[in-house]
Amino acid sequence: MDFLISKKRRAKLALGFDDISLAPSASTIDPEDTNVSWRLGEREFELPIIAAAMDSVVDPGMAARFTGFGSFGVLNLEGVWGRYQNPREILAKIARATDDEATPLLQEVYSAESVNEKYIARSIRAMKDSGALAAVSLTPLGVKRFWPVAKEEGAELLVVQSTVTSPKHKSSSGEVLNIADLCSNIDIPLIVGNCVGYNVAIELMRAGADGILIGVGPGQACTTRDVTGVGVPQITATAEAADARDDYFEESGRRVTVITDGGMRTSGQVAKCLAAGADAVMFGSVFTGCPDAPAHPYHWGMAAPHPNLPRGTRVRVDSGVPLEQVLFGPARVSDGTQNIVGGIKSSMGLAGAATIEDFHETELYVSLSFRTEGKGFQMSQKRSI
Repeated sequence: MDFLISKKRRAKLALGFDDISLAPSASTIDPEDTNVSWRLGEREFELPIIAAAMDSVVDPGMAARFTGFGSFGVLNLEGVWGRYQNPREILAKIARATDDEATPLLQEVYSAESVNEKYIARSIRAMKDSGALAAVSLTPLGVKRFWPVAKEEGAELLVVQSTVTSPKHKSSSGEVLNIADLCSNIDIPLIVGNCVGYNVAIELMRAGADGILIGVGPGQACTTRDVTGVGVPQITATAEAADARDDYFEESGRRVTVITDGGMRTSGQVAKCLAAGADAVMFGSVFTGCPDAPAHPYHWGMAAPHPNLPRGTRVRVDSGVPLEQVLFGPARVSDGTQNIVGGIKSSMGLAGAATIEDFHETELYVSLSFRTEGKGFQMSQKRSI
C-alpha cells in the first residue's frame, strides 16, 4: 500500500513486529508434532535460530553449543577473535568499561590491532576442535583479503555481511566484491546480507547466494536507523524477501533460504517472522544475557566501533538465564524470552502448521492494538515497577 506524501512522492506502508498478529487455524496441531527444521543448500538444521556474528554473542564455545542444539553460531573473523592473541581479555575489558567509556573503548579496540591471518586460522581451528560447525563471517572487503586463509583452515559456512549488501555496489577505491563471482567459486554454503526489498533480494539470489539475511537496523544494540534514517520494519522486509524467494524458485528451480536478522527478543516475534515468510532467524542480544556469553552481560553491534560514525551502542542484558533454558525452557517468566522454541512450536500448532513452510501460509492481520487490547492491568503494573 502506497501513500501520497506530496504531489509527486509516494511512501510505502511497512509493518513491524507489533503491527501484525497471526490468525489461528480451523485445524490445529499438537505443538509436539510440529517440525521446526530448515535447509540451507544441501544442509538441514533442526533449530531455526542462528546466533549472530557478533563478538558479544559468539565465541568458539558458544558456536559449539549452537551446533549441539542443531543450528550454528557465526564467528566474526574481523572481530576480536581475528585481531588479538587473547580475545577473552579484550572482551572482559569491554565489559568492565563504564557507559561513558564504552563507545570510545570499542573504537580503540577495533582500530588498535588489524585483522591477522594467524588469529583467523587459530579461531577456525578452535571452532572445529570444540565440535562447532565452522560458520564464519567476513565483510565484503574482508572476503577479498581473508577468505583464502579461512578456506585453507576448513571454514564450513561463510556469511558475507555488512550493514547493507547489494549486488551492484560502487566504490572509487576499486575494491568491490563481485557476489556472483564469489558464489561461483565457493563450495560451501554462502549466506549474504544484509538487505531489504524485493529487488535487492532477488538479485542476490540470482547472483548465487544460498541464503540471504534480511534486516537493516532493527538490532537491539544497533543505531543505524537513528544515524542514517535507513531501514524497513522486519515483517514487511521479510515478506518481500519471501516473495522474491518464491518467484526465484519458479524462475530457477533453486530454493534460497530467507533468514530474518535482528530485532527479535521473544518467541512471538520469531513466530511472526517465520509466518511472514522467513525460513530461519538470526539474532543475538537475548543470548548475551546468558552467563556463558562471551562478554556477559553486555552486547554491542558490530557497527558500534566505527571510527568516524558509530552506528551502535553497548547495552546491558541482565537475564542471567542459561542458554538451554532460553531456547528450550522450562520458562520461569511469561514474556516469551525463555523457551523460545516452545513458543514457536505452540504458535505453529495454533496456526495448524506442521512445518515452517506450512507456517508461511498463516493468515496475517494488521493489528495495531494487538499488544495493548485488554492489557490495562499488565501495563499499569509494569509502569509502577
